[in-house]
Amino acid sequence: MTATTPAPVRTPPAPARSTPRGPTFARVVGSEWTKLTSLRSSWWAATLTVAVSAALTYLSAQASSVDPGFDPLGSLTSGLLLAQVPPLVLGVLVGTGEHSTGTFRTTFVAVPRRWPVLAAQTVVTAAFALLTAAFAVGAAVLALLPSARARGIALDLGHDGTPQVLGGMVLLLVAMALLGLALGALLRRPVPALTVAVLVVLVLPVALVLAADVAGDPLAASAGVPPAQAAVNTAVTFLPAGAGSLLTTEGAVEGAPDLGAWGGGLVLAAWVALPLAVAGVRLRTRDVV
Repeated sequence: MTATTPAPVRTPPAPARSTPRGPTFARVVGSEWTKLTSLRSSWWAATLTVAVSAALTYLSAQASSVDPGFDPLGSLTSGLLLAQVPPLVLGVLVGTGEHSTGTFRTTFVAVPRRWPVLAAQTVVTAAFALLTAAFAVGAAVLALLPSARARGIALDLGHDGTPQVLGGMVLLLVAMALLGLALGALLRRPVPALTVAVLVVLVLPVALVLAADVAGDPLAASAGVPPAQAAVNTAVTFLPAGAGSLLTTEGAVEGAPDLGAWGGGLVLAAWVALPLAVAGVRLRTRDVV
């Protein structure tokens, strides 16, 4: 009598281990939008942007309404310099928010590839800033009405390059928010990021102009633009504030290259894209601490 050897039992091969990809990009965008709109600082920034734009435009128009050649649209961009500060601060807060609160650990566990988080923050910051900018520009237009009506002048928003000015104002405010986001995502700390943002956008252009005035020769002004002033004007043109001003004005500053609105827009886009790209590379290649 022969014993039969039982056939070996085959175990099914283990399934290949897949790398976790995390949620879809649409879900990441939705999550970041919820975070952004649930913060009080976001709505404070939006409110300040609209209020500053309206108030300074109104005051400028009222002050210049006594001039014989008063043009209400000449005051349209009066509040733009200070109105761009709240979007800049908001962008910094969005870019540094995950790191300053420590929630980045949970976020990057849920989204292992990391870069979709930064991309989603860019999308929602641009969208929120776009809505804010639209209201701010609309408020500036409404602020012109009292002085225009007092002089019996009708506002013609489709005349003499005004559409470019309106669009340029919106784009500049959106770009400032994205620049703040890029610097915040790159530096990861609110105070350093905000310090760099304010220095680059507000302080450096003024400091360069003052330095050129001190170093310049008043007697050389009659012969044309002094070389020091031309160099400063060129440098300021390639700063965010100078490039942004080309979106709302025609012609270049004396001694500086005439980049036009498209050139100014490209320079401003480069200021946003470069730190944002470096922040993305750093996010992918270095440990987050």
